[in-house]
Amino acid sequence: MAVKKAPAAKKPAAKKAPAAKAAPAKAAAPKARKVTALSERYTKTQILNEIADNTGLTRKEVNAVLEELGIVIERHIKKRAVGEFTLPGLLKIKTIKKPAQKARKNVPNPFRPGETMDVAAKPASTRVKVLPLKKLKDMAV
Repeated sequence: MAVKKAPAAKKPAAKKAPAAKAAPAKAAAPKARKVTALSERYTKTQILNEIADNTGLTRKEVNAVLEELGIVIERHIKKRAVGEFTLPGLLKIKTIKKPAQKARKNVPNPFRPGETMDVAAKPASTRVKVLPLKKLKDMAV
């Protein structure tokens, strides 16, 4: 004979904690500034003054930020480092390792057809490549 099993007792559903009150509305996002084109390029001093005026930071603080940015970039691209740094939206800096090239003899001269030339050996080197990202490309349009 088949024996009927008693239905398993169900656990009562755990009550969720009452939802926290919504945070007060944040201040409206700063309006997009109108960006005007410049007729002459800025010097370092002019760049520091412009950033300081627009951000409310002191010139020394802006200078410290730029110095630190330079150090961070250096730490990313120096020897035995990751070899790549991205400034989000603006640019990507990469290091490219070029292998050494052997010397070659009797290579056709591209500038004087029919003649041959010798090409000197080149040591291995590391090149730095800066790639513009979307925001920077859009700025130039």
